[in-house]
Amino acid sequence: MQSFRTELENPVVEQDIIDLEKKIRLFHEGNMDEEKFRSLRLARGVYGQRQPGVQMVRIKIPYGKLTVRQLRRIADISDEYASSNLHITTRQDIQIHYVSLDRTPELWAKLEQDQITLREACGNTVRNITASHTAGIDPEEAFDVSPYAQGMFEYLLRNPVCQEMGRKFKIAFSSSEADSAFTFIHDIGFIPKIKTENGKGIRGFKVVIGGGLGAQPQLAEVAYEFLSEEKIMPFAEALLRVFDRYGERNRRQKARFKFLLKEEGLENILKMVEDEWESLPNKEYWFNHDSDDQLPTIPEANWRETQIKDEAKFNLWKETNVFEQKQVGFYGVNLKVLLGDMSSDLSRKLADVVEKFAGDDMRLTINQNISLRFVRPEALPHLYNALEELGLTNPGFDSTADITACPGTDTCNLGISSSTGISKTLEHVITQEYPEMIKDNHIKIKISGCPNSCGQHGIATIGYHGSSMKKDGLIMPALQVLLGGKIGWNGTGTIAEKVIKIPSKRGPQSLRVLLEDYDNNKQEGEYFADYYWRQGKMYFYALLKPLADTETLTQDDFIDWGSEDAFAVHKAVGECASVIIDLVATLLFETEEKYTWAEEAFAQEAYADAVYHAYNVFLNGAKALLLNTNAKTNTQSKILKEFDKHFGEEEIFPYERGFEAHVLQMRQNEPTEKFAKYYIEQAQDFLKRVNAHRENQLEKEATLA
Repeated sequence: MQSFRTELENPVVEQDIIDLEKKIRLFHEGNMDEEKFRSLRLARGVYGQRQPGVQMVRIKIPYGKLTVRQLRRIADISDEYASSNLHITTRQDIQIHYVSLDRTPELWAKLEQDQITLREACGNTVRNITASHTAGIDPEEAFDVSPYAQGMFEYLLRNPVCQEMGRKFKIAFSSSEADSAFTFIHDIGFIPKIKTENGKGIRGFKVVIGGGLGAQPQLAEVAYEFLSEEKIMPFAEALLRVFDRYGERNRRQKARFKFLLKEEGLENILKMVEDEWESLPNKEYWFNHDSDDQLPTIPEANWRETQIKDEAKFNLWKETNVFEQKQVGFYGVNLKVLLGDMSSDLSRKLADVVEKFAGDDMRLTINQNISLRFVRPEALPHLYNALEELGLTNPGFDSTADITACPGTDTCNLGISSSTGISKTLEHVITQEYPEMIKDNHIKIKISGCPNSCGQHGIATIGYHGSSMKKDGLIMPALQVLLGGKIGWNGTGTIAEKVIKIPSKRGPQSLRVLLEDYDNNKQEGEYFADYYWRQGKMYFYALLKPLADTETLTQDDFIDWGSEDAFAVHKAVGECASVIIDLVATLLFETEEKYTWAEEAFAQEAYADAVYHAYNVFLNGAKALLLNTNAKTNTQSKILKEFDKHFGEEEIFPYERGFEAHVLQMRQNEPTEKFAKYYIEQAQDFLKRVNAHRENQLEKEATLA
């Protein structure tokens, strides 16, 4: 593997990429612990695939905003380094697959030439910040949330507070109270509000916190009904500090923020946020929304008349996939992308079409589709014909026929049974047998390959997640059926209930049974989710129970969708949920590295960053010594307390008020140049004492040996 230089203007980004290349070489040479290397590459968007020896690379697209040039760049990258396919995720990212680890730095450098990053797309970080795909053009929005999503993305990227948390952290902005970004399942969710004071409209947000899906879903709680716009960034940063310090780090199943909120309670969490306020670099943070009324590049209206071959299909497409923007005289156009997958060749052709007929501002959607904007009414027939040639005019955007599904067993280590194969089959059932459902947008079908809910089955009206069943010692692919989930209003929602497990090959019949029962027995105007809760879980369990009967199995039931081989459960370590990593072998090395970062940040006058890096010097050094004790080190808070307990009496660590109080000075002081200088010096002194203590330990062990 050869070292290389990038040609980037941003020295921070360039150094980050060069550092990844160096760490890959250290790993290949056997000079970096495998678990530590995994943590590092995940934070740079490089994820181990189900197939050995290749990587999935997740490309971070903040709130799904994508230009024509960026789409072409990603398509070219996929051709050169991956499998010539682009996969749109439910977090508005793009994933490419089958990438060689050694080529990831070069790939990243080329993406950055068009301001596209991999940084913090995976790992124990703040993941891609999502937003409603209609943000900026939504007729119902109070104001455009796009600048806030962009500003928060920029503020938190590479921020030392959120580089190595206990688990991932997710943030979303909805454009209106319709909550199309699903704020209620996020660690922090923002819904825009206008409050009138003294006759003047003031911007702010309803703030909800602590939501999440996974195997133990939880709805978010309301932190503020209204928080003025300049307070949301300080609040988010303070909450991240609380999560970083008090969040679980050893028990992966309990390491999300929702569990900390449940344990501490909302009132105490908000008090903990208040305790962090003094140490924040910005007590107010004003986002730049000067671009609110600026339009993207829009093609001139100079098209000749065009003929539509199938007027009925064209009209159905307009009914289900096209809407009027808040900007008079423009339309938004939604493209339905099966499973979120587009070939690189199709992506380039789409870029050509967008350049000719729409504004240069595409949005990837959380239901794995693409939304175009600023289409002139006279351009709609031309755009339709161009999209029809590409196979991108399927009607039913965000309808029952628009199924969300994660890649599952196609590429993911955690996938149990196929999510993509069953999704294609169910979409076919709907379009062929229930075509009226193409216009129905109240039944949402969502599918995941495992319980982790990357396909968001936990909030589906009709949801499925991959599982397995046994019969006479043989294993078959199965689906856990979940019912009753729905997106509420103004940051509320309903979690779907697990009803019954059935063989995967009976998934299509389960959908038929559910739709026909609903059609025959619903009340006038009653939506499916409301029908489910009226009838109750046991009604639907009895309805679907015949499909769970294992006495009537066929050989086909033991073969998964899209496969010809007998089903077997794949066993591997998953990384999408970011495995908790023990850094025993490299903690002291990391401590030295964090001290270097503190010095560098101080030299750049980034005093808040310098203080937080120095804070991590104390934590890592303390944890390194505690590893040889029976101390609990599953949270940063416990590390501080346990260090006092195990080492507080030793003369080598002479802290008058105790180690915890000494370290947490950073909460009581503003991050000024003077305090940063003092705190870094204290961290350096502690690091020297830790190394001296460690050397003394090793000498004693050598003597005893």
